[in-house]
Amino acid sequence: MTGKLTHLDDKGRARMVDVGEKASTTRTAVAEGFISMTAETLGLVVSGEAKKGDVLAAARIAGIMAAKKTSELIPLCHPLALTKASVEFAPSDAPAGLHIRAEVSVTGPTGVEMEALTAVSVAALTIYDMLKAADRGMEIGGVRLVSKTGGRSGDYRASDNAAPAKSRS
Repeated sequence: MTGKLTHLDDKGRARMVDVGEKASTTRTAVAEGFISMTAETLGLVVSGEAKKGDVLAAARIAGIMAAKKTSELIPLCHPLALTKASVEFAPSDAPAGLHIRAEVSVTGPTGVEMEALTAVSVAALTIYDMLKAADRGMEIGGVRLVSKTGGRSGDYRASDNAAPAKSRS
C-alpha cells in the first residue's frame, strides 16, 4: 500500500476516485461486530419475546438495506450494484451479546469493504433500537473488516488478535 490518500486531489480537496479505467472483477468483503447486552436481554432475543418483535429479522433486513445504500451514507463511496449482501448473527453467553457478520459481493471496478462495515453497523444499531427499552446499557464494538478479496490491492485477512468483547452482567 502507498501512503497517498486516494480520496484527496493534489490540492488536498476531497474527491470521488475515478474507477472508470479499473478492471471489473468479483470482489467480496466480510465484516463483523459485537453488541453486548445483559443475559436477560439476550434471552429476549433468543426466545423471540422482545416487545418490538423479531429483533434478528429486523436487524438482518436493516443491514442488507444499509449495504445497498452505503453510497448515500458515506460521501465518497461509489454506488454499486451488489450481487450479494447477507447478515448473520450468533448469540454469545460469555460475554452476553450477539456476534454480527456481514458478507457483501459485487462484480465491478471497486470493492465492497464499506458496504460490509455499514451492514454490520446498521444491524447493530437496529438491535439496539429494538431492545433499548429492556437494556439501555448495550454496547456496540469490535466492528472491523475481517477479509476482502479481489481488486488491484489483492486479498486481505485480518489477524485473529481482535480485542475481546467486554463482558456485562
